[in-house]
Amino acid sequence: MKTDFLRSRQKLFGLTLTAVAIIVVITGLISRRSQAEQLKQSTGERNIPTVSLLSASNVNTAQLELPARIEPWARAPIYARVSGYLKNWTVDIGSKVKAGQLLAQIETPDLDQQLLQAKAELATAQSNLALSNSTAQRWQALLSSDAVSRQEVDEKTGDLTARQSVVKALQANVDRVQSLQAYTRLVAPFDGVVTARNTDIGALINVGGAPGSELFVISDVRRLRVYVSVPQRQLAVIRSGSVAQVSVPERPGRSYAAKVESLAQAISPGSGTMLIQLSVNNESGELLPGGFATVSFAAASSVENVSVPPGALMIGKNGVQVATVNSDNRVVLKQVTVARDMGNVIELAAGIDRKDRIVESPPDGLANGDLVRIAASSQNPQNKQKGTP
Repeated sequence: MKTDFLRSRQKLFGLTLTAVAIIVVITGLISRRSQAEQLKQSTGERNIPTVSLLSASNVNTAQLELPARIEPWARAPIYARVSGYLKNWTVDIGSKVKAGQLLAQIETPDLDQQLLQAKAELATAQSNLALSNSTAQRWQALLSSDAVSRQEVDEKTGDLTARQSVVKALQANVDRVQSLQAYTRLVAPFDGVVTARNTDIGALINVGGAPGSELFVISDVRRLRVYVSVPQRQLAVIRSGSVAQVSVPERPGRSYAAKVESLAQAISPGSGTMLIQLSVNNESGELLPGGFATVSFAAASSVENVSVPPGALMIGKNGVQVATVNSDNRVVLKQVTVARDMGNVIELAAGIDRKDRIVESPPDGLANGDLVRIAASSQNPQNKQKGTP
């Protein structure tokens, strides 16, 4: 009896252990399967990109702002036409001058001696001419009485003509030296301001016209020229005679009216821009030539065009595209046409409707039909963009 009882207990214990082992195995399989499903679900969710949305809006390009440079209306570097030493100067930088006003004088001892020599040579030639003239007249009178031959008379007449030519040449040389002496006085070519003085009393002056060797620079700053390079896409808003606003960093809050004077009528192949020249009145003297400025053009845009930020564009082998999201949160790529690049906003001429939900910054590899998750902050994309660059 006791043996049977022990055997029954051992059998029961074995069955219990087997049941426990089966339960443990089944529980482990169920747990592993659940974890695998959770991992699969989590991985699938992570593969769905989260994007922010915005809506296309009416482009507002009330102003097209571009960097520019300011130049004087007229600028004349004054070079020396004669060599010598600077005797004195009468104006300094910043001085206002009138046309013909004396700027400086140059001492030219070598040129003075050249003039004396030229005058002496002229006087000698004139004396020889007078003698040759009287000799030719006497020989002409003797020809009528056959006292001299025709050949001798022709020789005397030819000598007179030659001496006349010598006198003319020497007189021209005297006039040339005297004309050079006039350049010992440096004068202003027009009304303006002295914007540079690169010499001083006693300085050696050499004849030259190389950049950097000018003695003075006179600039007419009553009017100024403003040069701006306009990108090709934005040329449609520029018209000759139109008015723009010029502002400079040293006078914040101030703007000056400028008129478009001329267009280069050619695109620079290096920069893809066209040079535009404007003029601005500067009677107050507040604008400084040589400085940098910002030019704002009034740009009336078509009301049918819409705008998006530059980051919303996808540029690839299929051209320029914009990623939109439909009602099922699926991606729809749309081909677009860029009208103008305004810097912080791109004006589109076609391809996008104002009701489209646009992906603000499309991730790499985004394709048609991809499922996306909408970021909570962009559930109302109408508030993402107001269309003002």
